[in-house]
Amino acid sequence: MKKISIFGLGYVGAVSAGCLANDGHTVIGIDQNHTKVELVNNGRSPIIEKDLSELIHKGVATGRLSATTDFKYGVLATELSLICVGTPSQLNGNLDLGCVRQVCEEIGRVLRDKEDFHIVACRSTMLPGSMRNVVIPTLEQYSGKRACKDFGVCNNPEFLREGTAVHDFYNPPKTVIGATDSRSRNILTSLYENLRASLIQTDVETAEMVKFTDNVWHATKVCFANEIGTICKKLGIDSHKVMDIFCEDTKLNLSPYYMKPGFAFGGSCLPKDVHALVYKGRSLDLDVPLINAILPSNERQIARGLQMIMDKGNKKIGVLGLSFKAGTDDLRGSPLVEIIERLLGKGYDVRVYDRNVNLAKLVGANRNYILNHIPHISRIMVETADEILAHAETLVFGNRSSEFAELVGRTTETQAIVDLVRVSSRLSSNGKYDGICW
Repeated sequence: MKKISIFGLGYVGAVSAGCLANDGHTVIGIDQNHTKVELVNNGRSPIIEKDLSELIHKGVATGRLSATTDFKYGVLATELSLICVGTPSQLNGNLDLGCVRQVCEEIGRVLRDKEDFHIVACRSTMLPGSMRNVVIPTLEQYSGKRACKDFGVCNNPEFLREGTAVHDFYNPPKTVIGATDSRSRNILTSLYENLRASLIQTDVETAEMVKFTDNVWHATKVCFANEIGTICKKLGIDSHKVMDIFCEDTKLNLSPYYMKPGFAFGGSCLPKDVHALVYKGRSLDLDVPLINAILPSNERQIARGLQMIMDKGNKKIGVLGLSFKAGTDDLRGSPLVEIIERLLGKGYDVRVYDRNVNLAKLVGANRNYILNHIPHISRIMVETADEILAHAETLVFGNRSSEFAELVGRTTETQAIVDLVRVSSRLSSNGKYDGICW
């Protein structure tokens, strides 16, 4: 069992204190608000939350939970501090980290004279970079010590919903720990070892970003459902029936599918159907800004990919992949076709390889589409990937055909790579390899 100090007895701090004390840990809640401290010490919850009052009463009665306004006592008496103070919005939308900085100053002053290794873990929601740019420098400045060596630092985002927070603490969708050192990671991990949830260990920046990704996605889902409902109501359709059926699909709709950052979507279905629903909304005089923003956002991703290629400063471009998805010859709505068309219009010397695209076998709308966009497509198509490697000063990976991954290692030092689909696990670096979202 661990000795834990929790800075901030607001929503996250109070729930964490009650649940961790219930798990058998010794917990000291620290807050400048005397009323909150008095409530906890009297066995009462400082917030209204299902089941929390019982946990706090039990924790105080057993001697495992107490509260104080004394920062120094809280740090000296524990081995692990959880920062759970608020990070409210500023007028410009940024987060106010004033309380986080103040807590780190106080912890740092105590650590200056504390000989034992101490861990500081942030549960407060902070934008990526806050740990590196605010938390760690402040702790180091006021303690005179070095992170990872003299004390540990972690980011441990919470996934609690108001009204079900105690249940969520014990039944989280996942547990995420971003750590700067293995010792801190292992100690913090031990707090959650009995929870039935995936335990994810990562770096602090990823942990910070996960929290925002979750919340913005939840907000997006609410807005999406509301806009579908707005259209349905105007058409006399029961939106709850529509969304109930939508949610039955856990293979595509509610799943990891389509959730990997990369290039723009294409094909014969998605662009056409988004266009159609946008048109329907406008014809009904409905304002559905989220749905209306889908196609412009997709266009910006195409423009982003084009700019990446142009920024390399090379005229000879080799494109691996032409269809919108590997394993198909469907060119309709392919963002690669758009990229190539724009490059040709700007005078670039482009060669294209896609083993699934045989121009002689293209028929119907598929053939008409490519001939309308790139009338001289046959002049730039080549038969092998080796011809692309021999031609290209900049190599562009446009789909994830299985044969493309090994080509990354066959490029020369002078060839630049623009990866639109992540055929490589590398991150963008030194100008040679550039991933569109990584």
